[in-house]
Amino acid sequence: MTDRTDPVQPGTGLPGLDLGRLAAHLGTPPLTAELIPGGRSNLTYRLTDGTSRWVLRRPPLGHVLATAHDMAREHRVITALAGSAVPVPATEHLCTDPDVIGAPFYLMQEVPGVALRHRDQCPWLTPDTAAALSARLVDVLADLHAVDPDAVGLGDFGRPDGFLRRQVARWAKQLESSRSRDLPGVDDLRDRLAATVPDTRRAAIVHGDYRLDNVLVTDDPPAISAVLDWEMATLGDPLADLGLLRVYWTGLGLADDPITGTVSALPGFASADDLVERYARRSGADVSGLGWYTAFAYFKLAVILEGIHYRFTTGKTVGAGFDRIGRLTLPLVRQGLAATAGEN
Repeated sequence: MTDRTDPVQPGTGLPGLDLGRLAAHLGTPPLTAELIPGGRSNLTYRLTDGTSRWVLRRPPLGHVLATAHDMAREHRVITALAGSAVPVPATEHLCTDPDVIGAPFYLMQEVPGVALRHRDQCPWLTPDTAAALSARLVDVLADLHAVDPDAVGLGDFGRPDGFLRRQVARWAKQLESSRSRDLPGVDDLRDRLAATVPDTRRAAIVHGDYRLDNVLVTDDPPAISAVLDWEMATLGDPLADLGLLRVYWTGLGLADDPITGTVSALPGFASADDLVERYARRSGADVSGLGWYTAFAYFKLAVILEGIHYRFTTGKTVGAGFDRIGRLTLPLVRQGLAATAGEN
């Protein structure tokens, strides 16, 4: 199994990464790098000085929304979870000085595995392996939600009280920061969610963007080697993670679904309902009210993708496929409205 990395010419001219200044800051020999594609928000690069290898994360090139893309926050939660039941990369270095490469960044160890985003990455998957990965994906999420925040130094990582209400308000604000065109139905969805916010029954460490292509998978043996992309992690309602996983798993119901990459439709992968049932068994959580969380997940994802669309149209992000992101916002809004009406 190989990673889907489009090579970028090594040197000092990578978007968002001055390798000369970075090597001077780190005190390493000259560095080479490549952009790791597939992420839709923060930029991720693979680095080497010829001997050691790292992965670097930094914010996008522009239009950084308030509270988003916080490298210190992402670095903190990964560092805190080291040694827990949740597999994470080891962190190496945090730099909050934007003068080094133009933005704060952190380095982590490179972890073996691949993020499964497309069917053509999966010829090695058997139905039994797909079933095992489905179960493992849910179990890791339940393990994350079982971590005691105080025990790992994250007791002050968020404010669980009022979490869901603040989330609706936050993503409504993010929408306004990225709104550059008419989006029929999005205000209705926002208002329906705000009027029906459920009570949070328990608090946990929430990943905020948990899905199959935000974990690294190895094939020998089949396993999840790391959970990635913690930029939206906080303390809050764990069912928000489950609702979002459900949305990423089912997508838009298209034959060539860009949300799921159609990976989860391959033989052997569990259904979305099976994932929810397994989570309920593993965690003991009451998932009877998951419909609201699913609708909120559609809204949140629509806002995220609209922000990416805005950055693309203003030339502030890099990578393949961004020209198609904007087409997904309205279908996600429609799915969210259907979920609020109990139609999915």
